[in-house]
Amino acid sequence: MVAGLNGRIPGLVLADLRGALGFSLDDASWLTTAYSAGELAAMPFAGWFAITFSLRRFYLAMLFATMALSVIMPHVQDLHLLLALRVLHGLVGGALIPLLMISCLRFMPPSIRLHGLAIFALVVTFSPNIALWLAALWVDRLEDWRWVYWHVIPMGLMATALVAWGIPKMPMALPRLKQANWFGMALGVPGLILLIVGVDQGVRLDWFHSPLIVAMFLTGGMFTALFLVSEWNHPEPFNRLQLLERRNIWLGFASFAFLLMTMATAVTLPANVLGQLQGFRMEQSASIGLIVGLPQVVLGPCVALLLYQRCVDARHVFAAGLACMAAACWLSADITSEWMARQFMWAGILQALGQPMALVALLFLISSVVQPMEGSFFAGMINIVRVFSATIGSATIAQLMAVRGRFHTEMLLDKAGQLSSQLMPSDTALETLAGSVTQQVSVLATADIYRVFAVLALLMIPVVLKLQHIPAPMVNRTPQAVPSGVPVGTGS
Repeated sequence: MVAGLNGRIPGLVLADLRGALGFSLDDASWLTTAYSAGELAAMPFAGWFAITFSLRRFYLAMLFATMALSVIMPHVQDLHLLLALRVLHGLVGGALIPLLMISCLRFMPPSIRLHGLAIFALVVTFSPNIALWLAALWVDRLEDWRWVYWHVIPMGLMATALVAWGIPKMPMALPRLKQANWFGMALGVPGLILLIVGVDQGVRLDWFHSPLIVAMFLTGGMFTALFLVSEWNHPEPFNRLQLLERRNIWLGFASFAFLLMTMATAVTLPANVLGQLQGFRMEQSASIGLIVGLPQVVLGPCVALLLYQRCVDARHVFAAGLACMAAACWLSADITSEWMARQFMWAGILQALGQPMALVALLFLISSVVQPMEGSFFAGMINIVRVFSATIGSATIAQLMAVRGRFHTEMLLDKAGQLSSQLMPSDTALETLAGSVTQQVSVLATADIYRVFAVLALLMIPVVLKLQHIPAPMVNRTPQAVPSGVPVGTGS
């Protein structure tokens, strides 16, 4: 939650940050990009460093660094320094999430591991969805934008106490420093950063019409390709790409990417649309996020219990979750200019049901083909997919809104031109007509986006059924304590 809310909430209150710090719209947009860039850069390497310096020690260091930066950043008003700190914030915060997955795979026996995966799923299903309500609480109720950074400190202290108590003390493995693929890391970090920056800023800068975006994609793509080749051939890689040879992993990662894109339509899209159509602030749209997010605390463990039943096929649970999400998108495609937050309620309920069914089942299907000693590799790779997919999903929605908006603008203006040629409208009538066209363009473009993602969710169902069947794990085993001297991760 510390990592997820650190990345999500400041992006929701950019207007307030701009007003408080005096930044322009273009300058402020880089604050969200900077965090995403740092977060992605940490993902492939966090597991390796955790093994080398011991999971408990590295985890605590990242938590302390995250909280320290959260204390400092509200006092920084220089844009360039703030961007540098935001990248660093993403690095230390982004390292926390792979460590959560490593802990789940390494310390939890099969009899309770599904519950750990359900907790990990909250990173995607709970934190981003309640962020809207929390952002509204700090900005609209407390009227102090600094809390968008400070609010994670109490959670960070709780997490620190839990990690210090629950993660075993293990020795450091410093000889691994001589064996690491440092050349690959030197290529991978800038390559991934350039790619994520290109995707995040692509819509604003008009993609390949911008020399900056073209340069980022070309340079980032080349560096990343060389990094992947280096990792594949290195005897001690940061990421064991050979895991992708397993069907459930490569097919599961592809499904995970499209699933996250579809999940972006649950809260973010309706909140943005209501802001445009009705002038809603975050507080007035927050109920949508709560409808989707709060039930995850209960529904995630319920899905885990369901998957422990020997008669249940996780692929069918995944497919049922996708069907619920497709139905939610199709319901939302009936949007009109009269819709308020309550009209999204049934779609939100379907999303709340479908998201944990799809995500927990997917995590079970792909993690079951991973050995505990491969957990550090798997954790880094799946979180690379998570960050990239979330960013691409947001960019896809924004691009579809722009493209379909232009299309509907042309169609409606053509009709309006035909009407105006038959009448003698006044200036007031023309102004009213222009406002109506703008409003309807937003409604029609949003409906198109919902239909696209409804079809995408349905098309994913036959793909999901191609995943290898994994039987439910046994639950009648007694969890074994992990010896304090056993290292986490690879056997090297």
